Amino acid sequence: MTRDRALYYRRGYKYQTTQDYHIRIAGIVDKPVMTQFVTLDTVGHLIIRAGYAWDGASGPTWDSRNSMIGSLVHDVLYQLIRLGLINPRYKEYADQLLCDICVEDGMFSIRASFWRWAVLNFGAGSCRPSAEPNEEVAP
Repeated sequence: MTRDRALYYRRGYKYQTTQDYHIRIAGIVDKPVMTQFVTLDTVGHLIIRAGYAWDGASGPTWDSRNSMIGSLVHDVLYQLIRLGLINPRYKEYADQLLCDICVEDGMFSIRASFWRWAVLNFGAGSCRPSAEPNEEVAP
């Protein structure tokens, strides 16, 4: 048998996109952002590529169909902040966008408002560069 002797991976993800996801958000960058799985241009076209992994909703809650897109876009924006590709001042915009998308997708506004309150008050740590999962190696 021939194989690679090491596997490189990251922990902490529950979901993975199987197709590209497109959304138009505010123009929050001065120059285009391009990573392996995310493209964001200066007018707000955000493309999340197939294969992007995220962990869904965090905290004392549950994932539901009406929270999946909001949590995906929110996680992408937080990751771009952690990587220094988006100015941290857009954290509150990402938090409001989470709420808006969830309500648009059918979440009760009281639940979405609680989520917005939670990320506004407790989400700052998830925007720090140290919150980005590290690459691990097995065995």
